[in-house]
Amino acid sequence: MGNPKAFLTIDRKEAGYRPVNERIYDYGEVEQTLNIEDRKLQASRCMDCGVPFCHWACPLGNKQPEWQDLVFKGNWKEAYKVLNETCDFPEFTGRICPALCEKSCVLKMSGQAVTCRENEVAIVERAFAEGYITANPPAVRTGKKVAVIGSGPAGLAAANQLNKKGHTVTVFEKDEYIGGLLRLGIPDFKLNKKIIDRRLKLLEEEGIEFKTSVNVGKEVKMKELLKEYDAVCITIGAGVPRDANVEGRGLKGIYFALDLLKQQNRINAGQKIPADELISAKGKHVLVIGGGDTGSDCVGTSVRQGAEKITQIEIMPKPPVEYNPDTPWPLYPNVLKTSSSHEEGCDRFWNLNTTKFIGEDGRVTGVEVEEVEWEKSEDGRMNLKNTGNKRVIKADLVLLAMGFVYPEQEGIVEELKLTVDGRKNIATDDCQKCSLDKVFAAGDAASGASLVVRAMASGRNAAKSIDRYLNK
Repeated sequence: MGNPKAFLTIDRKEAGYRPVNERIYDYGEVEQTLNIEDRKLQASRCMDCGVPFCHWACPLGNKQPEWQDLVFKGNWKEAYKVLNETCDFPEFTGRICPALCEKSCVLKMSGQAVTCRENEVAIVERAFAEGYITANPPAVRTGKKVAVIGSGPAGLAAANQLNKKGHTVTVFEKDEYIGGLLRLGIPDFKLNKKIIDRRLKLLEEEGIEFKTSVNVGKEVKMKELLKEYDAVCITIGAGVPRDANVEGRGLKGIYFALDLLKQQNRINAGQKIPADELISAKGKHVLVIGGGDTGSDCVGTSVRQGAEKITQIEIMPKPPVEYNPDTPWPLYPNVLKTSSSHEEGCDRFWNLNTTKFIGEDGRVTGVEVEEVEWEKSEDGRMNLKNTGNKRVIKADLVLLAMGFVYPEQEGIVEELKLTVDGRKNIATDDCQKCSLDKVFAAGDAASGASLVVRAMASGRNAAKSIDRYLNK
């Protein structure tokens, strides 16, 4: 702890976002960066608590106090070394993680938590800039081969850790690009895809093989891979989106959120989309159903496409601002979140349930919604109550952003007859091993839809178990 009084004398300072009237016309990252001296001052605010709740809250177990102190002292190389011990890809988490560590920071109780996430990405970007990060392939190979199915954060983390152990790793991806939802689901204005490419180049130099446009379970059978590989790790995510099964669902102009987000990311990558397949918000009244991060990403994308008006609705109540007694510190707070996309222009409403899609000539023109109320029962469960108050929201483009329910069952799960849990996620034991020998699962495929940082932690844990399995 280099400056024991910094938390008393230095206020929290965030890098902030690019001006709205500038950023809405491009897909460049919206978040700015602080200069080095300001970043050191922000790192100095860490109190090196006796019980580091930031470390406790982080699924990866990042050692925030250690690298905060090193940044304050200007020892960036050692700071990256400490960070890299627990986090495979801090350039990803430092940009898109909701920063569970900050929400549990002791200084959060005063409203000025340490800027852990921004400090994290500053460390890794400094490391890249100064050449600390170079390819480091394993000196010895074990002769064991592992197939990783899916190249999202869980798959990449598992592949990275297994490769470091000397196993020969091949990553299979059904899409044309590596990265899973990091690549196609998260907009470029939050995560520039050159950041992913930079890391993939290193992973390839270290010996990981990537195979794209290979749909394992369909085009390539799992049974074939099980013959060729000594272990298989399934990291296919929870790809089945939650649907709105109400009257009018078949009207044109209603899409799942990822239909829009994936297509725009492909366009940004230079792909040409046929006119009859193009999803565009230009000049339209857009309704986003779902109040989470995916919905927010749809808002930001619709703004950049030139939407006439954007409305976002959520069935749950509007969360409190800043503090919620139901989720006290150090828990992650369920409070109102206003993203950079919301700042760019969006009307938001809560306690609205979608009851009907309305259309003309086969296309959606509006959505009937009903106001609902929520009552808490004696056991603490929230129960929905319909009010009967209905209205229609004009919409000629509707985006369903209500989350994801479970991994695709058709393909790998059905072919191997893998046991699933009550929510249709792939069931695993404490070592993340599936019901079939040699097969492991990690990330959202096993846990259900969650955070990138949790997926990476799951991938790392699965790699440890696979390594033990291969060394028996």
